[in-house]
Amino acid sequence: MKILVIGGGGREHAVVRQLYAEGGHELYCAPGNGGIGALATCVDIAATDVDAMVAFAQVKEMDLVVVTPDDPLALGMVDRLNAVGIKAFGPTQAAARIESSKAFSKALMKKYGIPTAQFRVFDEPQAAKDYIGEMGAPIVVKADGLALGKGVFVCGTEEEAEDAVDEIMVKRAFGASGSRVLIEECLFGPEASLLCFTDGKAVVPMPAAQDHKRAYDGDRGPNTGGMGAFAPTPKMTPSLLDRVMQEIVYPTVQAMAAEGCPFKGVLYFGLMLTERGPMVIEYNSRFGDPETQAILPLLKTPLSQVMLAVIEERLGEMEVAFSQESAVCVVLASGGYPGPYEKGKTIHGIQEALAEGAIVYHAGTALCKDGYATAGGRVLGVTAVEPSLEQAIHRAYEYVDLISFAGMEYRKDIGRK
Repeated sequence: MKILVIGGGGREHAVVRQLYAEGGHELYCAPGNGGIGALATCVDIAATDVDAMVAFAQVKEMDLVVVTPDDPLALGMVDRLNAVGIKAFGPTQAAARIESSKAFSKALMKKYGIPTAQFRVFDEPQAAKDYIGEMGAPIVVKADGLALGKGVFVCGTEEEAEDAVDEIMVKRAFGASGSRVLIEECLFGPEASLLCFTDGKAVVPMPAAQDHKRAYDGDRGPNTGGMGAFAPTPKMTPSLLDRVMQEIVYPTVQAMAAEGCPFKGVLYFGLMLTERGPMVIEYNSRFGDPETQAILPLLKTPLSQVMLAVIEERLGEMEVAFSQESAVCVVLASGGYPGPYEKGKTIHGIQEALAEGAIVYHAGTALCKDGYATAGGRVLGVTAVEPSLEQAIHRAYEYVDLISFAGMEYRKDIGRK
């Protein structure tokens, strides 16, 4: 098939790599990145340029377009592609609201009895601060809209929470996404990420993963887009997975259908495993990043066939298989990330790591005269797949030791959370 993958990060590299391994496809990626260019033709179109992307897909007569990032989904790229007769993998604009508006997703959970933290929505900073004063700390402050995974503040004091409100609503650190805030009770317990394929009716869960959001070891420091992930997580036992499916996953899919916006694509459940039971922290309307870099290497069924089954609403007729191995992905980041960082640092050792068996996903790289240079905050995702989690952790860090660039930072406790 002719397949176009939208986006240009590590998650998109993982999707392209999986499709490339199937063989026989003509692959494109827009905008792509330095590493993706080795597997697919990169096209210089911004992921959010819906008009240009749809026009390109029409001219090239694409058989399948995979809309991977949150922004183009929220802008209705899938709707636009469907309107011109091109098969697109991902939810419609209406269904993507489950991620693009936290107010929508929380109201959905409240209406349909899906377990989540207590919350209130505010569109005025002082009212939000007054509520923080009533509730006390610890407390969670969230920007309503999309914020590159960084719009969530877990605050230990009321002062921190009030500062978070100012950051979101007054300083507008996340632009229009901060026009409203959610104030939530703080939940406690281990976290897990459950990604599911769904065609709006049938659901196929992927191996449950764990993401490491904080910048520094021991879950310290600011939130990031994700510093690493591993799958499967031992915390998601078979009995717990069954409970999550019955209390959260199926009710969510059924709720979206009942609301007139059935969800088709990858539905991501960010879960907190509390003493009161599993609860939803957030939904994503697409593959998670970096969870995808750990999960997709475990997929044994051709990804393109799963995607077509989702689009054509025949997922229930298909057997989707995953390896029983474990995968660990360690993110290598630019010095200073998630704050300001420098670009253009030459990367050494990628070929050496590949030669040893590593999977190296490019997240923020560009081609340069010496190979690759840094071009983003999260630069590479280094993944190992081994029979056990301990073996995968050990091997992943062996691969990491082969790679270097000026200012390189990474967590040393991925998989040990």
